[in-house]
Amino acid sequence: MENETMQTSPQQILAGLQSEDSSEIRDAAFMAGDHEMKEAVPALCNLVRSTNIGIQEAAEYALRRIRGQEVIENLLPLLQSEEVSVRNAAMDILREIGVDSIESMRPYLKGEDPDLRIFITDILGHCKSHKSADLLAEALLRDPEENVRYQAAVSLGTLAYPESVDPLSRAMHDAEWVQFAVVEALAKIKDRSATSALVQLLPQSSPLVCSAIVDALGDLGDIKILPMLLNALENVSDALRNTIVKSVVKILNGASLSLLPAKNKENLNIYLLSALSDDDEEIQEAALTGIKVIGTQKASKKVLEFAIGKDPETQSEIYGLAIETLAALGFSPALKDALRSDDEKAISIAMHACQFIDDRAPLEELKNCFWRVNEDLKRLAISEISHMGNCQDMPFFLSVIDECDDSEILKSVLGFLGTQSTCRDIEDVVFSLLSHHHQEVQEMALEACINLHSPALNEQFRAMLREGDVVQRMMAIYALGRYSAMENINELTVGLEDEDPGVRRMSVEAFFNLGPDAERFLPRILPCLHDPDKDVRMAAVDLLGQIGTPQMMNHLMEALNDENDWVRIRAIEALGIARHEEAIPQLSQIIETGNPLLISKVIEALGMIGGNVAFTVLLGLMNSEDPEIQHAAAEAVAAIQANQE
Repeated sequence: MENETMQTSPQQILAGLQSEDSSEIRDAAFMAGDHEMKEAVPALCNLVRSTNIGIQEAAEYALRRIRGQEVIENLLPLLQSEEVSVRNAAMDILREIGVDSIESMRPYLKGEDPDLRIFITDILGHCKSHKSADLLAEALLRDPEENVRYQAAVSLGTLAYPESVDPLSRAMHDAEWVQFAVVEALAKIKDRSATSALVQLLPQSSPLVCSAIVDALGDLGDIKILPMLLNALENVSDALRNTIVKSVVKILNGASLSLLPAKNKENLNIYLLSALSDDDEEIQEAALTGIKVIGTQKASKKVLEFAIGKDPETQSEIYGLAIETLAALGFSPALKDALRSDDEKAISIAMHACQFIDDRAPLEELKNCFWRVNEDLKRLAISEISHMGNCQDMPFFLSVIDECDDSEILKSVLGFLGTQSTCRDIEDVVFSLLSHHHQEVQEMALEACINLHSPALNEQFRAMLREGDVVQRMMAIYALGRYSAMENINELTVGLEDEDPGVRRMSVEAFFNLGPDAERFLPRILPCLHDPDKDVRMAAVDLLGQIGTPQMMNHLMEALNDENDWVRIRAIEALGIARHEEAIPQLSQIIETGNPLLISKVIEALGMIGGNVAFTVLLGLMNSEDPEIQHAAAEAVAAIQANQE
């Protein structure tokens, strides 16, 4: 195709543009663009009108490539087309290349059609040139049509040249609709002159435009205007005051509000609370941010009422910020009253706020509240009480154990008890919950026992292993392994010979806690490779794989002959991770006799082992009739090559 393009003459391309064959026209348009043929511009502009999408796209491509004054002058008349798609195509191209000949657009700004003038002012906003800014300034100040002046202001904001500040400021006598565009444009310029202009425009503007100006000043973030904004809080409408509050918070970036003088903070606090009643969520957010930094506990009641009025699902962000603000204000009388109330939403909000309060101040109120609220709130309360509590609160936790049967509540209690090793009789309390009828509570009690790491509990678990039922023996083995596998090695060995396969498996897994030292006890572990239960054998293979020393490899290769596929798979994986080359012949035999899952695991292991022999085996598999084996082998070969690099 490239050679064809090089050999096609300009005359042939022009002829192609006049063809009746759509594919020929399309190819010719692309070639005209690639050759940047200015003589093709009129024909290409005509093709923009085509109803054939492919031809239209090729023509647009070519015109963007050719660019220049001639293209612009031929495209401009298309802006008057009655077809929307043609106008839009011309607009898009002119936005991109209009800067090549801004003067070509000047006459169109003098035309009688206001829509055409709007199009031109839009295009000029994308032409990064000071000439473009001059034409827009003229349109802003002199065009008789309000919508044209509006678009001119918008486009000046897009260009954002500081030189546009003066004409934009002069346009503030215009209709309010245009004034809003002017304010937005000045905010985008982000120059000190723009900030000054906005400040100077405040006294002469309507309340709505003033609000927009204050908003823009907040976005500009110039701290020099802060005194003016603070002084402006007096004697203005509520709506404007709320916008000023938002801008003050934004300029000081929240945290810096604490640096304000005491008198300013006192006044601002009043207006921050008032701003919570605004309908604008941005203003509400700014108000909460300010209260969070400089508010006092007097604000808690208003913030709590605000939070009650929000939906935690659909308004989660502002709801969450209100709770954070309540927490920042501390455990106030308002929070205390909420916990004592019958309003479940108020109680929930107060409890969530207490989660973020670090001291024990809310503890007694939460404990009192716990006994009279619904189950969901009980769970929330106990979670917080568990976080704040200490040994002094043991009577409360013991009463919860006696009175409550909710597993989530009891799990929270056990989470607390497991961290209180210094509390009196704590081991007996936790150990007693190992026999609870909820399995989740048993499991949490077991973790709590382990976390306490008590010698007395270790002895109780040894006794449980000797005398308990199957579940108790499993728990005992698990705990003894976690406490100190080395100290309890004799008990773990006894567990390896338990009549129950679950206990035997748990005993094998307990040896994992020994790490590399597990190899010292290999004679005790190896019989498990021949255990009647496949899960015990799998655990033994996993253990040997974790030890990973050369001595383990022969035993893992022995496990490749196991009658259970999952035991074999664990052995294959372990040999692959260990990169044991001596296993390759035996692994290759599995490829010949194994099922698809085994073959897939062997291929993966060969990819990990690497080396010439594995590479050769895998290359052979790439000729397999099974596409899945081909793909797996190719991936394994790629893995070997990547490791070589």
